[in-house]
Amino acid sequence: MPTKLSRVTNFRRRTKNNLPTEIEMTDNQFPAWQVADRTLRRTELPLLMGILNVTPDSFSDGGDYASLETAVAHGLMLVDDGADLLDIGGESSRPGAEPVSVDEELSRTIPVIEQLCREVKIPISIDTTKAEVARQAIRAGAAIVNDISGMTFDPDMISVCVAGNVSVVAMHMQGTPQTMQRQPTYHDVVAEVTEYLAERMQVLMAAGIAADRICLDPGIGFGKTAGHNLLLMKAIGQMQSILQRPLLLGHSRKRFLSKVLGRDVEERLAGTIGVSIGLADNGADILRVHDVAATRDGLVARNAVAANSARTQETR
Repeated sequence: MPTKLSRVTNFRRRTKNNLPTEIEMTDNQFPAWQVADRTLRRTELPLLMGILNVTPDSFSDGGDYASLETAVAHGLMLVDDGADLLDIGGESSRPGAEPVSVDEELSRTIPVIEQLCREVKIPISIDTTKAEVARQAIRAGAAIVNDISGMTFDPDMISVCVAGNVSVVAMHMQGTPQTMQRQPTYHDVVAEVTEYLAERMQVLMAAGIAADRICLDPGIGFGKTAGHNLLLMKAIGQMQSILQRPLLLGHSRKRFLSKVLGRDVEERLAGTIGVSIGLADNGADILRVHDVAATRDGLVARNAVAANSARTQETR
């Protein structure tokens, strides 16, 4: 009987000829992500997606940016700090979080998107599982829909994204935010998450979303133990070789860091930067982070050391 990972590899073999050649990875090139009229691709450093939560109950910054003025100011700061994209969310997805109504999510996010779209040039993403929120966010100027459910919670989500001609992020999650951390269990977490993402990509493409507009997210912290998260982050290269799409990793300030470091959420910045460097070394395309400036500084410093080390080796 074939293993899950062998079935995923077979998926790549079956679909390879159906994907545009420009998204195929080579030894010297990361896969491109088409967002509006831009082609985004990791180079020396991963792209950084700045997190802007306009919620009262997110796990690390709930309530910090709940007003329009503070939210827009923080978004502008993230851009100044070097964010390549902004991800705006109006519903907490922390473990155990309760859903909010469509109207509440709209009131939190749409004014922020409208104002930031007038003031910044980088792409803006709406972090939502609701098709109506996505529809109005696209109308307000969002170029990306980032759906933690892989576009499975709302049956209208895929058609909204197709109609809006937007780019998408499809994430893996075991369960829902209310249940995902009760007892996450896998036989082979890397194979199962990869298979799920491969299947979601096939569904999205069949519905009319171009392959080069799809980004995939293994869902760090969403229905995984600390051990599962570490295995997935170690296997980025393996997953990329099968999926051949940009991989977005959202590890910032998350609970698994407390298992690794024994730190409370307020003390996880150094751990987040350390993991960011490890993810960059493993080939991650996009890092979704709260602390853009600190993360970028850590990545730039790591690259400077690596470059100097390489030059030293060449002169010996």
